Amino acid sequence: MNTQNAEFLKKSLLNLGFGEKLNAELDREIEAKTPEFKLGLSHEFNQKTVDYMLHFKAGDNQDMYFFNKYDANIRHENDSEKDVSQTFYINKGNGVTAKEAFNLMEGRSVHKQLTNLENQKYQAWLTLDDQNLTDSGNKKIKHYHENYGYDLEKVIAGKGIKELEDPKAKDDVFRSLKKGNAQQITVAHADGNKKYFISANPQFKTVDLFDHQMKKIKREELLGTSTKTTKSLKTPSQSQEKSQKKKQSRKSKMSV
Repeated sequence: MNTQNAEFLKKSLLNLGFGEKLNAELDREIEAKTPEFKLGLSHEFNQKTVDYMLHFKAGDNQDMYFFNKYDANIRHENDSEKDVSQTFYINKGNGVTAKEAFNLMEGRSVHKQLTNLENQKYQAWLTLDDQNLTDSGNKKIKHYHENYGYDLEKVIAGKGIKELEDPKAKDDVFRSLKKGNAQQITVAHADGNKKYFISANPQFKTVDLFDHQMKKIKREELLGTSTKTTKSLKTPSQSQEKSQKKKQSRKSKMSV
């Protein structure tokens, strides 16, 4: 058995979020020189079960094995018609992780570093395209590159999000959103702090907003927060000053 190749595959599984549970089975299949094999496991995210089937194939001389792709399926125990499936491809041990796959299939977006055909690295947001399928029935992946102009930090800046006031909490928020998670945030309102969930929406250059039950609500409730808060925090002296300026303006117009 090519131990170096086996260790590379195990490291890839670990980095992609599949853990070490499959290592023993992987060793057995490689030692048996099985030309092509599949290994399965399940994860649970947000109280939903995701089944994965990982595909391995030997090279021409059967000395090297490759982890080419995996199938992911979100299982709904009580209603199989709601099940969602997608195949994700792996390139040299790199690709969409197990959790990112779940987030993409749930309809959210993931930010990844990718490599083009010229072996140059670039950043892009990925989303699954429900309207366009491949010949095999797989959803095509939309890419929103850096030059598309989606700046997540600018979108949520100045909206009264408490977590953005602390550098570590801020880093955690952006890291989570880039992995495709629906991230909980705390927003300062005139009548006190409120909890929401947000997720990145690169297509429309904004964020999606959810309540504590993950029901989608109007973005204006978040995007208009800073304006509303600012209005409500005006002091009496500021209001009087503004009123006096208006009166002076009206007098000057009348005297002309």
